[in-house]
Amino acid sequence: MVEIDIEKENKAIAQEYKELLRISYQTLSTDDKKLIRKAFDFAVDAHQDQRRKSGEAYIFHPIAVAKIVASEIGLGATAIAAALMHDVVEDTDITVEDIEREFNPKVAQLVAGLTKISQVKKDMNISMQAENFRKMLLTLNDDVRVIIIKLADRLHNMQTMDSMAEYKQEKIASETLYIYAPLAHRLGLYNIKTKLEDLGLKYTEPQVYNDIVSKIKETKEEQDAYIKSISDVLKKSLDEEGVEYIIKGRPKSIYSIRRKMAAQNVTFDEVYDKFALRIVYKANPHDEKFLAWKIYSIVTDHYRPSPSRLRDWISSPKSTGYEALHITVMGPLGRWVEIQVRSERMDEIAEKGYAAHYKYKQGATEESGLDTWLNLLKEALENAETNAVDFVEDFKMNLYAKEIYVFTPKGEIKSLPKGATSLDFAFSIHSEIGVKTRGTRVNGKLVPLNYVLKSGDQVEIITSPNQKPTINWLDYVTTSRAKNKIRNVLNEDIKKIAENGKELLARKLKHLKLTVNEQTINELVAFSKLKTSLDLFYRVGIGSIDNQQLKDFAAQKNNTFINFFKNKIKKNTPIPEHIQKQEITNKYDLLVFGTEQDRLDYKLSTCCNPIPGDLVFGFVTINEGIKVHKKDCPNAISLQSNYAYRIMQAKWIDSSQQEFKATFEITGMDTIGLTNQITRIISNNMHVNIQSIALSGEAGIFTGKLTVVVPNNTILKRMIENIKKIDGIDKVTRVYTN
Repeated sequence: MVEIDIEKENKAIAQEYKELLRISYQTLSTDDKKLIRKAFDFAVDAHQDQRRKSGEAYIFHPIAVAKIVASEIGLGATAIAAALMHDVVEDTDITVEDIEREFNPKVAQLVAGLTKISQVKKDMNISMQAENFRKMLLTLNDDVRVIIIKLADRLHNMQTMDSMAEYKQEKIASETLYIYAPLAHRLGLYNIKTKLEDLGLKYTEPQVYNDIVSKIKETKEEQDAYIKSISDVLKKSLDEEGVEYIIKGRPKSIYSIRRKMAAQNVTFDEVYDKFALRIVYKANPHDEKFLAWKIYSIVTDHYRPSPSRLRDWISSPKSTGYEALHITVMGPLGRWVEIQVRSERMDEIAEKGYAAHYKYKQGATEESGLDTWLNLLKEALENAETNAVDFVEDFKMNLYAKEIYVFTPKGEIKSLPKGATSLDFAFSIHSEIGVKTRGTRVNGKLVPLNYVLKSGDQVEIITSPNQKPTINWLDYVTTSRAKNKIRNVLNEDIKKIAENGKELLARKLKHLKLTVNEQTINELVAFSKLKTSLDLFYRVGIGSIDNQQLKDFAAQKNNTFINFFKNKIKKNTPIPEHIQKQEITNKYDLLVFGTEQDRLDYKLSTCCNPIPGDLVFGFVTINEGIKVHKKDCPNAISLQSNYAYRIMQAKWIDSSQQEFKATFEITGMDTIGLTNQITRIISNNMHVNIQSIALSGEAGIFTGKLTVVVPNNTILKRMIENIKKIDGIDKVTRVYTN
């Protein structure tokens, strides 16, 4: 029986290998096929005794990763071979040197880069996770293909995560949304990005994900019919004009629907552009642009476009290389529809990123295609000295940023992320111009350094040799290039002041009869609510930490200075049996933590104001003990991804005797007596106290913001449902203070 299974498995492995060669996007030469075969045999041999958690032979995983690399991303034989062997060095006795000997230095370098990423310890002290990401991003300097294979590896892991423990799924999914999806976006791999985002949502907010999936299924037939009605109209005109094309309907990704629902506070039914139509046309390079605008004219003959929503990425492609025309038109039944117009070449670039770029460039090699991309991404990696979490946050922000296009005084065009300032522009020309910037002119007019640029602005920089950045400049810029350079210049000054501060502090502590060692310094850092010893020395150097503060610290230390974790996260004493339940509910914590359901001290975080009944988790902070966040808190993904080892499972227990604050907004049509109805429902029917209320009406529209005190989530939900039933009310949504 086992023999038959093994035989069946071997057949399946051979089948997968054939499929890999068949679906490869590149045209493989005989030498390429030999290299891939050799790598395949090598990997099969190395992993022969290993199995995945699901029970299948381990080799299926590297083959699946290689298939993604070959077909969905479109890399060549070198990368396919490296993908097949990406886990060999990590999981077996084989070394990078062995691979270099058997194959070639390029394959060995890719496998070494992939191994380097995997070997960073995940659960060490202060955000090793961010440090892990930083190291991974720095491998871009070696070869961007390392990151691309890592994306394929991550995609396959996300697709096969069902047999994992829930907390692991949540951590890996958060990490995916936090760093891998933005990376795929920045590399122009939109298909991979969409899959990563949807799978990320599936494991971080399963209920939301399943709701949207089931609603998409429910409305599929109706959507298909709607798309067909538009397609039929356009096909007739396109055929008459002799355009060669295909039209496909494309539903918006589950993640982008969720993002719209959250950003605009709307329900699934209220998201208006849940799908797009894509017209992909055949064209020779000479007629490509002309045909795109011809199709635009045909579309707008039939459907009225929204001028504010026209996106022309054909005249000015995105820095990811993305080219297309996006037109939003008013379709039948008064519904907005996005229509994307792309040539076959543009479509391939959108799907495959840079792999398709060099295919269309005459005589270009894989290496030269890579160089172009590396130059685009190296900027954010120039400075590796910053705090790892800041580094990753900055990098991530630049990955997802939308773009604007501005002009130099000589009329050259430059692309910058949306939200960039005139000072960002100065640094984008050259960092030395940036640090010497004294003033900026936009469209001939003098503007502040933090002036936010718009597409089409013409910017001139005024420099002075005596100019130096100040700490305020960090608030004036948004790009990581500018931030890194400003921090570097400031850090040089800070280090000088900190060195003097360190000597001064040592003298003062000796005077207070305290031992000057690492432990004392760390305790003083925590006591002063600072992050690092450098912060401390700098503040002593500039005199913002005075003698009185040091005396208070000495008094506390000499008294009983207990490690802050013991202080902040102390377990409650056992509950005496004679205390009544009423008293327990009043006097004891209402949240339990971890698998043991411990009762610990905690604070409710102000960024999302959780209330009993909300799904929550605990986060162990450095100075404030455990902070409790809602699972869908805006900061949750970042915390779970960067500080996975500090996340604690948490859930509410009996909360009937406690009261909590919740804020929500109401909008509707202004009718007489509306305010009266709302306050009556809240106060009389629900036994809920109103803490603050602000209601206003303008030109027939009613808006209100209420903060109420409620015992738990169930009562809040019931109250919201009752308010929604009032005639004229349009929306009631819970909001967060931050």
